Amino acid sequence: MHPAIASIIRYFEYGHLPPDLQEVSQPFHALAHSLAEKLSGPELTAGLRKLLEAKDCMVRAALDGE
Repeated sequence: MHPAIASIIRYFEYGHLPPDLQEVSQPFHALAHSLAEKLSGPELTAGLRKLLEAKDCMVRAALDGE
């Protein structure tokens, strides 16, 4: 895995989150890893960065809903 991808993909880990937030974060983890296995290049890095932003928004939405 390219170092640029590895540096972003680590932020998709979710084991440290409470179970309700793990449920929100897990699909993003799965998608990020699936895409990183199939694609490469600068657009993958950009896409993962945007996916990370979306994941963070969904986790915050789940926090706001509590």
